[in-house]
Amino acid sequence: MRHSRRSVLTATATAASAVALGVTAPPAQAASSGSGSRPPATAQPPTRELRALLKEIDPDRIEATVRKLVSFGTRHTLSVQDDPVRGIGAARDWLLAELRSYAAESGGRMTVEAQSYIQEPASRIPTATRITNVVATLRGSVTPERVYVVSGHYDSRVTDVMDAVSDAPGADDDASGVAVALELARVMARRRPAATIVFAAVAGEEQGLYGSAYMAQQFKAAGADVQGMFTNDIVGSATADDGVEDPYTIRLFAEGVPTSETPQQAATRRSVGGENDSPARQLARFVRDTADNAATGMHVRVVYRRDRYLRGGDQIPFLERGYPAARFTEPAEDYAHQHQDVRVDDTGKQYGDLPEFCDFAYVARVAKVNAAALWTLAQAPGTPRDTKIITSTLTNSTQLTWTRGPEPDLAGYEVVWRETTAPEWTHVIPTGDTTTYEADISKDNVFFGVRAVNRAGERSPVAFPAPGT
Repeated sequence: MRHSRRSVLTATATAASAVALGVTAPPAQAASSGSGSRPPATAQPPTRELRALLKEIDPDRIEATVRKLVSFGTRHTLSVQDDPVRGIGAARDWLLAELRSYAAESGGRMTVEAQSYIQEPASRIPTATRITNVVATLRGSVTPERVYVVSGHYDSRVTDVMDAVSDAPGADDDASGVAVALELARVMARRRPAATIVFAAVAGEEQGLYGSAYMAQQFKAAGADVQGMFTNDIVGSATADDGVEDPYTIRLFAEGVPTSETPQQAATRRSVGGENDSPARQLARFVRDTADNAATGMHVRVVYRRDRYLRGGDQIPFLERGYPAARFTEPAEDYAHQHQDVRVDDTGKQYGDLPEFCDFAYVARVAKVNAAALWTLAQAPGTPRDTKIITSTLTNSTQLTWTRGPEPDLAGYEVVWRETTAPEWTHVIPTGDTTTYEADISKDNVFFGVRAVNRAGERSPVAFPAPGT
């Protein structure tokens, strides 16, 4: 399919007008950060089904989960595993029981497992230690081979990362993230996503991302098609260390240059660009498209960075294995309430990661952001495969090709483009049910992408094309 330069510009102007009128995208999130920025041209309004799901997310249940995890005293990875009331083993057993109670309502679609292995002595692991992830899998009803993952880590720590005995409540870091994953498992268990969604509480994060590395490797060894992973780590409070509050913003960290990039891929990227178009960045844009709106009440602040300075999270092992992944974290942290011994200093200042410093209504809104992105990912078609921008001849037009997806409700595709200096996609061109498109716009001047659309109007993340013949 080929469109002339005039028809392309007319179509994109029409699309831009529709966005401005709120026809194809929700209005700007005035209740969030106050930025008043218009949504991207690729924004997707929430469906009626998604709105109903979001209404079921309960801040009281989230608070109960956080307080229950805190009640185990410490959840340090090296803490006792056979005490029924204290230590990481008690937390593990409670998480298993809780997720199994949700699975009982799923009609057999959700299964729960304790994903365990023995970690031999390594950094921050002085002796062989059993590390257990608690994993609930809600099998997709249409394309179950396509997988999306959401996680939090249930281990905790104090000032000394090797102190496995002292109380380490870990309310914000990271009972809050586990509470998000559990609440999503609860509200989605009774539903039928098209693709598979995995809800995980992982261990070993504070000792070195051990649990998530094991989970990611299990997916890799099985050849799983993980098309998106989110970790929620420190999502419990919107109050910074100076007392400033930003209760309607969540940060989303997304890497640019892929961690798993090969030398050949790096050479291609250097020649044609794409530093801002990694799969993780496309995933982050998708979150903005689907979750930065009035239905969640939140502004998603995408940060173009893999993680914060001197820090890392459970998204990294997935990135290392070539899976698109990103990290949710509260807008500004209070370091007195993470990685600290519980104490009061001479000035009366309270230290420690205690539940009284969490804002559970805020955590519920973070859960809504996760839910909006995950549910739309699972219901929409998968990200287009084998997307190429044809470079066999020199021309001032652009030819794109891709492979048709397997979804039975696939309606067609859209080509998106933007200036190379723009952070968001600005133009959307419907192409119909085809696997090739030619635009009378020079590939040398702009960036292109392709996304799939189903009959319900749900769109996939954008695939960034590689040069091809």
